[in-house]
This record gives sequence, C-alpha cells and structure tokens, in this order.
Amino acid sequence: MTSGETEIWHNPRCTKSRNATAHLDEAGVEYTVRRYLDNPPTAAELRAVLTRLGAEPWEITRTGEQIAKDLGMSGWGRTAADRDQWIEALATHPQLIQRPIVLTADGGAVMARDEETLRSLAP
Repeated sequence: MTSGETEIWHNPRCTKSRNATAHLDEAGVEYTVRRYLDNPPTAAELRAVLTRLGAEPWEITRTGEQIAKDLGMSGWGRTAADRDQWIEALATHPQLIQRPIVLTADGGAVMARDEETLRSLAP
C-alpha cells in the first residue's frame, strides 16, 4: 500500500465487508481493494496494521472459525510473549482475520464492522 491511499482488506463473500465497500463508494472515498484471502498479508504487514489499529492480534482473530478450533487458539496466551504465535497463525491462515479492515489515507486503520465506524470514514 502506498502512503496516502485508503485500502480495504476485503472478502466479497462477507456481508460486513460488502457493506463497507458500499459505504466507501457512497461517501465518495477513493480506495483500493485487497482481497486478503487471495493476497494474504505477511507477518510484517500484520504487525504494521496492528500498530495502526492499536490492537493485538487476538483482537482481530475470528476465533470461532474451525481452523482456530483445530489450532486450539482458545487456549493460547494473550500476552506480549504470545503475540508472534498469533501473528504467524493469521499470516498462515488469513481466513482468521476479522474483516473488513480499512487502512486510511491518514495512516490510521479501523475495523469497519459497524455503522458508526463506517460513518467515520466519510470525508
């Protein structure tokens, strides 16, 4: 992603993700789409996004997914020492990443899952 661009990590099969792109379109926000399941983020990209979100990896993990259950993620620690294990799992299994994530042109990022957050993206 180039600095100064808005980007959405998008899964077109997800209703919340489709709602977010529709909202961005209606608001006239120019953005690029990253189909993160087809173009998974690296561990380094995930670290950068987590910094922008001000979040920890377990906060953006879809722990209800079968892969999360198979990996036993519900039993994983949630401390700084456990952070890399979570990030590597998200990089390896991008379907575990909560969606949609919008990386804003001003260097911020949001989990665009609710109306209030979507409204905050309008110029």
